[in-house]
Amino acid sequence: MSEDIITKSVNGVLHIVLNRPEKRNALTREMYDSISKSLESGDDDPNVRVILFYGNGKCFCAGNDVKDFQDRDWGSDSLSITQTIPRARKPLVAAVHGYATGIGATMLLHFDLVYASGGCRFQYPFVNLGLVPEFGSTFNLPFLIGYQRAAELFFFGNWLSAKDALNLGLVNKVFPEDTLIAEVTSLAESLALKPPGALRNTKMLMKRFYSDVFGKYKPEEWEVFKRMQKSPEAQEAFQAFLERRKPDFSRFS
Repeated sequence: MSEDIITKSVNGVLHIVLNRPEKRNALTREMYDSISKSLESGDDDPNVRVILFYGNGKCFCAGNDVKDFQDRDWGSDSLSITQTIPRARKPLVAAVHGYATGIGATMLLHFDLVYASGGCRFQYPFVNLGLVPEFGSTFNLPFLIGYQRAAELFFFGNWLSAKDALNLGLVNKVFPEDTLIAEVTSLAESLALKPPGALRNTKMLMKRFYSDVFGKYKPEEWEVFKRMQKSPEAQEAFQAFLERRKPDFSRFS
């Protein structure tokens, strides 16, 4: 297990905490695997009724670690969070503060309940990085908020405020940052007191249509994403990020 992921189980709630604050909780391959193993363990543990995600430090998650992402071959992986999060049977709850960008934002589209701090911001920066959106988000973001709104968020990669995310239905409620974790933990513990079978089956029924379509569509999106990861456009974007300069896409057609 990665030291960058902390877990604890309290009052029927499994806390999965992103713990790489010095890198804004940017995800590495090892963190992916640790999250997946923790999630699978919690989903199989009869003492766990609800699974709660949040991040330590100044933000929820800054997406993928760019250097780690650039250097690795991100093939299919049975422990990948793109597999384990969508098939989780128990309620998934997130408390999001600071910002959530890239996969830090797209993973939330699979959660059952998402709560944010008032100053939180969300971003889908894939096109600006020479990539396509991932984790099924080219299906589920238009599905959740409509095509034109999703296209604007994807094409421009602009920041989305917590208030706007709330208005779009991407966030359930907004709390002050200093009380966010406590408030959402209380909600998760309240949820953990409800009949567990009724919760799981209600989630299953609500997700059934979505899960069927998502399962058929995601492999194509993932193949395009992996191809774009190796493209000259993406390599220019990654190098510009590491060199702290503006990327130059003028030579690409």
